Amino acid sequence: MKQQPRDVLLGAQARTGILPVCDHYSGVEARMRKSLQLQAEMAQEFGACVFDVTLDCEDGAPVGGEAEHAALVTELALAAPAASRVAVRVHAVDHPAFAHDVQAIVGRAGARLCHVMVPKVETVQDVEAAARALDAAGAPQLPLHALIESPAAVHRAFDIAAHPRIQSLSFGLMDFVSAHGGAIPEAGMGVQGQFTHPLVVRAKLEIASACHAQGKVPSHCVVTEFKDRAAMAAAARRAAAEFGYTRMWSIHPDQIRPILEAMSPSAGEIDQAVRIVAAAEAAAWAPISVDGKLHDRASYRFHWQVLERAHQTGRTLPDEARAWFTPAP
Repeated sequence: MKQQPRDVLLGAQARTGILPVCDHYSGVEARMRKSLQLQAEMAQEFGACVFDVTLDCEDGAPVGGEAEHAALVTELALAAPAASRVAVRVHAVDHPAFAHDVQAIVGRAGARLCHVMVPKVETVQDVEAAARALDAAGAPQLPLHALIESPAAVHRAFDIAAHPRIQSLSFGLMDFVSAHGGAIPEAGMGVQGQFTHPLVVRAKLEIASACHAQGKVPSHCVVTEFKDRAAMAAAARRAAAEFGYTRMWSIHPDQIRPILEAMSPSAGEIDQAVRIVAAAEAAAWAPISVDGKLHDRASYRFHWQVLERAHQTGRTLPDEARAWFTPAP
Protein backbone atom coordinates (compact mmCIF):
# COMPACT_ATOMS: atom_id res chain seq x y z
CA MET A 1 0.00 0.00 0.00
CA LYS A 2 1.25 3.49 -0.89
CA GLN A 3 2.11 5.48 2.22
CA GLN A 4 0.71 8.93 2.82
CA PRO A 5 3.24 11.78 3.21
CA ARG A 6 2.09 12.28 6.80
CA ASP A 7 3.02 8.73 7.76
CA VAL A 8 6.36 8.84 5.95
CA LEU A 9 7.48 12.25 7.18
CA LEU A 10 6.08 12.54 10.67
CA GLY A 11 6.20 8.94 11.86
CA ALA A 12 5.43 8.75 15.57
CA GLN A 13 4.75 12.48 15.59
CA ALA A 14 1.70 11.85 13.42
CA ARG A 15 -0.10 10.47 16.45
CA THR A 16 -0.12 13.85 18.15
CA GLY A 17 -2.32 15.29 15.41
CA ILE A 18 -2.96 18.97 14.78
CA LEU A 19 -5.66 21.28 16.07
CA PRO A 20 -7.70 24.06 14.48
CA VAL A 21 -5.72 27.30 14.62
CA CYS A 22 -8.46 29.18 16.46
CA ASP A 23 -10.01 28.38 19.85
CA HIS A 24 -13.10 30.52 20.41
CA TYR A 25 -14.31 31.09 23.98
CA SER A 26 -17.79 32.06 25.11
CA GLY A 27 -19.62 31.65 28.42
CA VAL A 28 -22.93 33.52 28.17
CA GLU A 29 -25.80 31.37 26.90
CA ALA A 30 -26.71 33.53 23.90
CA ARG A 31 -23.07 33.79 22.85
CA MET A 32 -22.42 30.09 23.31
CA ARG A 33 -25.38 29.28 21.06
CA LYS A 34 -24.24 31.84 18.49
CA SER A 35 -20.70 30.43 18.56
CA LEU A 36 -21.92 26.91 17.82
CA GLN A 37 -24.09 28.20 14.99
CA LEU A 38 -21.18 30.18 13.54
CA GLN A 39 -18.93 27.13 13.74
CA ALA A 40 -21.40 25.13 11.67
CA GLU A 41 -21.78 27.93 9.12
CA MET A 42 -18.04 28.38 8.69
CA ALA A 43 -17.45 24.62 8.48
CA GLN A 44 -19.82 24.57 5.52
CA GLU A 45 -18.07 27.60 3.99
CA PHE A 46 -14.53 26.24 4.36
CA GLY A 47 -15.21 22.52 4.03
CA ALA A 48 -13.57 21.88 7.41
CA CYS A 49 -14.17 22.72 11.07
CA VAL A 50 -11.78 25.67 11.22
CA PHE A 51 -12.15 26.63 14.89
CA ASP A 52 -12.99 25.03 18.20
CA VAL A 53 -15.78 26.34 20.40
CA THR A 54 -14.88 26.23 24.08
CA LEU A 55 -17.87 26.63 26.40
CA ASP A 56 -16.63 28.48 29.45
CA CYS A 57 -17.50 27.58 33.01
CA GLU A 58 -14.69 29.42 34.76
CA ASP A 59 -15.61 32.93 33.61
CA GLY A 60 -19.09 32.12 32.30
CA ALA A 61 -20.71 30.73 35.42
CA PRO A 62 -22.19 33.29 37.85
CA VAL A 63 -21.00 32.94 41.44
CA GLY A 64 -23.42 30.57 43.15
CA GLY A 65 -24.78 29.37 39.82
CA GLU A 66 -21.96 27.03 38.85
CA ALA A 67 -24.11 23.89 38.88
CA GLU A 68 -26.80 25.45 36.71
CA HIS A 69 -24.20 26.71 34.25
CA ALA A 70 -22.58 23.26 34.05
CA ALA A 71 -25.98 21.80 33.23
CA LEU A 72 -26.46 24.35 30.44
CA VAL A 73 -23.01 23.63 29.00
CA THR A 74 -23.78 19.91 29.07
CA GLU A 75 -27.00 20.34 27.12
CA LEU A 76 -25.33 22.58 24.54
CA ALA A 77 -22.53 20.09 24.02
CA LEU A 78 -24.96 17.20 23.64
CA ALA A 79 -27.09 19.17 21.16
CA ALA A 80 -24.16 20.22 18.95
CA PRO A 81 -23.92 18.58 15.51
CA ALA A 82 -21.81 15.44 15.33
CA ALA A 83 -19.12 17.15 13.24
CA SER A 84 -18.68 19.96 15.76
CA ARG A 85 -15.54 20.49 17.79
CA VAL A 86 -16.82 21.50 21.22
CA ALA A 87 -14.69 21.81 24.35
CA VAL A 88 -15.29 23.05 27.87
CA ARG A 89 -13.22 25.13 30.26
CA VAL A 90 -13.94 23.87 33.75
CA HIS A 91 -12.95 25.55 37.00
CA ALA A 92 -9.43 25.14 38.37
CA VAL A 93 -8.67 21.87 40.17
CA ASP A 94 -8.62 23.60 43.56
CA HIS A 95 -11.96 25.35 43.01
CA PRO A 96 -15.00 23.93 44.85
CA ALA A 97 -16.89 23.60 41.54
CA PHE A 98 -14.21 21.61 39.72
CA ALA A 99 -15.36 18.13 40.70
CA HIS A 100 -18.98 18.92 39.89
CA ASP A 101 -18.04 20.46 36.53
CA VAL A 102 -16.25 17.30 35.49
CA GLN A 103 -18.88 14.88 36.73
CA ALA A 104 -21.79 16.87 35.33
CA ILE A 105 -20.32 17.78 31.94
CA VAL A 106 -17.76 15.10 31.15
CA GLY A 107 -19.84 12.42 32.83
CA ARG A 108 -22.72 13.06 30.43
CA ALA A 109 -21.18 14.71 27.37
CA GLY A 110 -17.59 13.47 27.41
CA ALA A 111 -18.02 11.61 24.13
CA ARG A 112 -19.04 14.86 22.42
CA LEU A 113 -16.09 16.92 23.69
CA CYS A 114 -12.80 17.35 21.82
CA HIS A 115 -10.91 18.34 24.98
CA VAL A 116 -11.18 19.85 28.45
CA MET A 117 -9.36 23.08 29.30
CA VAL A 118 -8.09 23.34 32.86
CA PRO A 119 -7.23 26.87 34.03
CA LYS A 120 -4.58 27.95 36.52
CA VAL A 121 -2.46 24.84 36.18
CA GLU A 122 0.59 25.27 38.41
CA THR A 123 2.17 21.82 38.55
CA VAL A 124 2.18 18.39 36.95
CA GLN A 125 0.20 17.28 40.01
CA ASP A 126 -2.64 19.56 38.89
CA VAL A 127 -2.66 17.82 35.52
CA GLU A 128 -2.68 14.42 37.19
CA ALA A 129 -5.60 15.46 39.41
CA ALA A 130 -7.55 16.61 36.35
CA ALA A 131 -6.74 13.39 34.49
CA ARG A 132 -7.97 11.28 37.39
CA ALA A 133 -11.20 13.26 37.47
CA LEU A 134 -11.78 12.71 33.75
CA ASP A 135 -11.02 9.01 34.14
CA ALA A 136 -13.51 8.75 37.00
CA ALA A 137 -16.12 10.49 34.83
CA GLY A 138 -15.71 7.82 32.15
CA ALA A 139 -13.48 9.73 29.69
CA PRO A 140 -10.00 8.19 30.00
CA GLN A 141 -9.03 9.19 26.43
CA LEU A 142 -10.24 12.80 26.52
CA PRO A 143 -7.29 15.21 26.02
CA LEU A 144 -6.46 17.95 28.48
CA HIS A 145 -5.43 21.49 27.66
CA ALA A 146 -3.73 23.54 30.36
CA LEU A 147 -3.74 27.28 30.92
CA ILE A 148 -0.39 28.63 32.16
CA GLU A 149 -1.06 31.81 34.15
CA SER A 150 1.72 32.43 36.67
CA PRO A 151 5.52 32.81 36.79
CA ALA A 152 5.83 29.49 38.65
CA ALA A 153 3.72 27.70 36.05
CA VAL A 154 5.88 29.14 33.26
CA HIS A 155 8.93 27.76 35.08
CA ARG A 156 7.32 24.29 35.03
CA ALA A 157 5.95 24.52 31.47
CA PHE A 158 8.28 21.86 30.06
CA ASP A 159 7.25 19.33 32.70
CA ILE A 160 3.56 20.15 32.28
CA ALA A 161 3.79 19.85 28.49
CA ALA A 162 5.50 16.47 28.87
CA HIS A 163 2.47 14.90 30.57
CA PRO A 164 0.97 12.37 28.13
CA ARG A 165 -2.57 13.63 28.68
CA ILE A 166 -1.70 17.21 27.70
CA GLN A 167 -2.47 18.14 24.11
CA SER A 168 -1.96 21.90 24.25
CA LEU A 169 -0.74 24.70 26.52
CA SER A 170 -2.28 28.17 26.47
CA PHE A 171 -0.83 31.37 27.90
CA GLY A 172 -3.06 33.26 30.35
CA LEU A 173 -1.78 36.77 29.71
CA MET A 174 -3.96 38.82 32.04
CA ASP A 175 -3.52 36.61 35.08
CA PHE A 176 0.20 36.35 34.36
CA VAL A 177 0.57 40.13 34.37
CA SER A 178 -1.60 40.48 37.49
CA ALA A 179 0.49 37.83 39.28
CA HIS A 180 3.43 40.24 39.24
CA GLY A 181 1.77 42.61 41.69
CA GLY A 182 2.19 45.71 39.56
CA ALA A 183 5.78 44.99 38.48
CA ILE A 184 4.49 44.65 34.92
CA PRO A 185 2.46 47.73 33.91
CA GLU A 186 -1.09 47.46 32.60
CA ALA A 187 0.27 48.06 29.11
CA GLY A 188 1.69 44.54 29.29
CA MET A 189 -1.84 43.25 28.79
CA GLY A 190 -2.36 45.34 25.65
CA VAL A 191 -1.90 44.45 22.03
CA GLN A 192 1.45 46.27 21.90
CA GLY A 193 2.89 45.66 25.35
CA GLN A 194 2.33 41.92 25.34
CA PHE A 195 4.81 41.63 22.46
CA THR A 196 7.45 43.93 23.92
CA HIS A 197 7.59 43.63 27.72
CA PRO A 198 10.54 41.30 28.46
CA LEU A 199 8.81 39.21 31.13
CA VAL A 200 5.73 38.64 28.96
CA VAL A 201 7.86 37.87 25.91
CA ARG A 202 9.94 35.41 27.93
CA ALA A 203 6.82 33.62 29.18
CA LYS A 204 5.40 33.31 25.68
CA LEU A 205 8.64 31.89 24.33
CA GLU A 206 9.01 29.42 27.21
CA ILE A 207 5.50 28.06 26.65
CA ALA A 208 5.92 27.79 22.88
CA SER A 209 9.30 26.10 23.29
CA ALA A 210 7.92 23.64 25.87
CA CYS A 211 5.11 22.65 23.51
CA HIS A 212 7.36 22.17 20.49
CA ALA A 213 9.82 20.15 22.58
CA GLN A 214 7.06 17.74 23.57
CA GLY A 215 5.05 17.65 20.33
CA LYS A 216 2.16 19.63 21.82
CA VAL A 217 0.26 22.65 20.47
CA PRO A 218 1.10 26.14 21.78
CA SER A 219 -1.99 28.34 21.92
CA HIS A 220 -1.53 32.11 22.06
CA CYS A 221 -3.35 34.36 24.51
CA VAL A 222 -6.24 36.74 24.00
CA VAL A 223 -6.20 40.17 22.43
CA THR A 224 -8.63 42.25 24.48
CA GLU A 225 -8.94 45.02 21.87
CA PHE A 226 -11.50 42.90 20.06
CA LYS A 227 -13.01 45.75 18.01
CA ASP A 228 -9.66 46.60 16.39
CA ARG A 229 -9.46 44.09 13.54
CA ALA A 230 -6.16 45.43 12.22
CA ALA A 231 -4.53 45.11 15.64
CA MET A 232 -5.96 41.61 16.00
CA ALA A 233 -4.59 40.53 12.63
CA ALA A 234 -1.17 42.00 13.40
CA ALA A 235 -1.05 40.25 16.77
CA ALA A 236 -1.98 36.90 15.23
CA ARG A 237 0.72 37.29 12.58
CA ARG A 238 3.34 38.07 15.23
CA ALA A 239 2.20 35.19 17.42
CA ALA A 240 2.66 32.79 14.51
CA ALA A 241 5.71 34.19 12.73
CA GLU A 242 7.80 35.46 15.65
CA PHE A 243 6.71 33.42 18.67
CA GLY A 244 6.00 30.00 17.18
CA TYR A 245 2.33 29.72 18.12
CA THR A 246 0.14 27.54 15.92
CA ARG A 247 -3.17 28.30 17.61
CA MET A 248 -4.75 31.37 19.21
CA TRP A 249 -7.67 32.30 21.42
CA SER A 250 -10.65 34.27 20.17
CA ILE A 251 -13.02 36.02 22.58
CA HIS A 252 -15.24 37.69 19.98
CA PRO A 253 -16.60 36.36 16.66
CA ASP A 254 -14.86 39.20 14.79
CA GLN A 255 -11.49 37.78 15.85
CA ILE A 256 -11.96 34.37 14.24
CA ARG A 257 -11.31 35.27 10.61
CA PRO A 258 -8.21 37.40 11.31
CA ILE A 259 -6.74 34.47 13.25
CA LEU A 260 -7.51 32.06 10.42
CA GLU A 261 -5.97 34.40 7.87
CA ALA A 262 -2.83 35.07 9.90
CA MET A 263 -2.19 31.42 10.74
CA SER A 264 -2.98 30.02 7.29
CA PRO A 265 -0.30 29.54 4.62
CA SER A 266 -0.36 31.90 1.65
CA ALA A 267 -1.18 30.72 -1.87
CA GLY A 268 2.51 30.97 -2.75
CA GLU A 269 3.54 28.87 0.23
CA ILE A 270 0.95 26.25 -0.67
CA ASP A 271 2.06 26.06 -4.31
CA GLN A 272 5.71 25.71 -3.30
CA ALA A 273 4.89 23.03 -0.75
CA VAL A 274 2.87 21.01 -3.27
CA ARG A 275 5.69 21.10 -5.82
CA ILE A 276 8.30 19.99 -3.30
CA VAL A 277 6.24 17.25 -1.65
CA ALA A 278 5.10 15.90 -5.04
CA ALA A 279 8.69 15.81 -6.31
CA ALA A 280 9.83 14.13 -3.09
CA GLU A 281 7.11 11.49 -3.37
CA ALA A 282 8.11 10.80 -6.97
CA ALA A 283 11.71 10.33 -5.80
CA ALA A 284 10.63 7.89 -3.06
CA TRP A 285 11.58 10.56 -0.50
CA ALA A 286 15.25 10.61 -1.47
CA PRO A 287 17.05 14.01 -1.60
CA ILE A 288 16.16 16.16 -4.61
CA SER A 289 16.90 19.55 -6.12
CA VAL A 290 14.10 22.08 -6.66
CA ASP A 291 14.83 25.51 -8.11
CA GLY A 292 18.50 24.98 -7.44
CA LYS A 293 18.05 24.15 -3.76
CA LEU A 294 18.68 20.85 -2.01
CA HIS A 295 15.70 19.30 -0.24
CA ASP A 296 15.60 16.22 1.95
CA ARG A 297 13.34 14.81 4.63
CA ALA A 298 13.82 17.78 6.94
CA SER A 299 12.51 20.25 4.36
CA TYR A 300 9.91 17.75 3.13
CA ARG A 301 8.56 17.63 6.67
CA PHE A 302 8.39 21.42 6.83
CA HIS A 303 6.50 21.72 3.55
CA TRP A 304 4.16 18.88 4.45
CA GLN A 305 3.24 20.72 7.63
CA VAL A 306 2.48 23.81 5.50
CA LEU A 307 -0.03 21.68 3.60
CA GLU A 308 -1.52 20.30 6.80
CA ARG A 309 -2.11 23.85 8.06
CA ALA A 310 -3.65 24.76 4.72
CA HIS A 311 -6.01 21.79 4.90
CA GLN A 312 -6.88 22.48 8.54
CA THR A 313 -7.72 26.12 7.81
CA GLY A 314 -9.89 25.42 4.79
CA ARG A 315 -7.47 26.76 2.17
CA THR A 316 -8.07 25.69 -1.44
CA LEU A 317 -5.67 22.92 -2.41
CA PRO A 318 -4.89 21.66 -5.91
CA ASP A 319 -6.24 18.25 -6.86
CA GLU A 320 -2.90 16.55 -6.32
CA ALA A 321 -2.69 17.81 -2.74
CA ARG A 322 -6.32 17.04 -1.96
CA ALA A 323 -5.62 13.41 -2.78
CA TRP A 324 -3.12 13.28 0.08
CA PHE A 325 -5.91 14.16 2.52
CA THR A 326 -8.47 11.73 1.13
CA PRO A 327 -8.66 8.45 3.07
CA ALA A 328 -7.74 5.38 1.07
CA PRO A 329 -10.78 3.28 0.02
